[in-house]
Amino acid sequence: MPFAPTQRAQRTQHTQRTQYTHRSRRAQNKHPHDDAPDTAADFRRLVTLPPGEERDALRQRIVCAWIPMSERLARQFRNRGESTEDLAQVAALGLVKAVDRYDPDRGCAFESFAVPTIVGEIKRHFRDHMWGLHVPRRIQELRNRVRAATQELGNAPDDRRPSVQEIAAHTGMTEEEVQLGMDALESYSTLSLDAELPGADDGYALVDTLGNSEPGFDLIVDREAVKPKLRSLPERERQILYLRFFCDMTQSRIADRLGISQMHVSRLISRTCTRLCNQVTGSEAA
Repeated sequence: MPFAPTQRAQRTQHTQRTQYTHRSRRAQNKHPHDDAPDTAADFRRLVTLPPGEERDALRQRIVCAWIPMSERLARQFRNRGESTEDLAQVAALGLVKAVDRYDPDRGCAFESFAVPTIVGEIKRHFRDHMWGLHVPRRIQELRNRVRAATQELGNAPDDRRPSVQEIAAHTGMTEEEVQLGMDALESYSTLSLDAELPGADDGYALVDTLGNSEPGFDLIVDREAVKPKLRSLPERERQILYLRFFCDMTQSRIADRLGISQMHVSRLISRTCTRLCNQVTGSEAA
């Protein structure tokens, strides 16, 4: 006949199971900052102290007491292209700002005020210093929404990348906003010009796709700018410039043809070219 446990043994087993269950629930429900130091009295004293060495020492002691929390928040942003040490420094800066701005008379716990301040400082660091190109904040926010929607819609069975229309319908954004966000996805980090293009087997790099400067473009611009000025010249000056620069005649031959001295032709050419240059560049006095 099997051994039947006594009533006392059954009660002991039930008590042990109940205690284990309570401990498990407390472990699951433990707040990540339950190990926070008790600095309430220090904060109340800090606001009463005037600027000086005593206040600076107390402020530093409070910051040092909360450094573990700031480092824990910094580790949540690891593996995003920034070193853990730099993130810890940014989080520490946010902690210092939180200590300076915290008002214990408002009634909220310091960690409730400090966590958003520190996380905001870290996010601001990524927004202002980690982008390869300067992208407006609005476009960065569109990028984050498009990226989140792409991840959510990418769980489809066919593993197909969602279209612009699907993302717009999912997020409530316009198609133009979705397109801006998709363009910004490629702006977080820059690509080296020496990087080999995808699918290129012969070392064809991005720099090979860039064109060279065309010197003829400047000549076209200069010609179009001077045309109306040439038309407004007096007949003789326009004829002298035509014979000199289009017919390649010397100043002596031009002088013989027009019946004037070679020195007079030289002065006319110099004066006319200077006036045209000033008119085109806008340096001529109004």
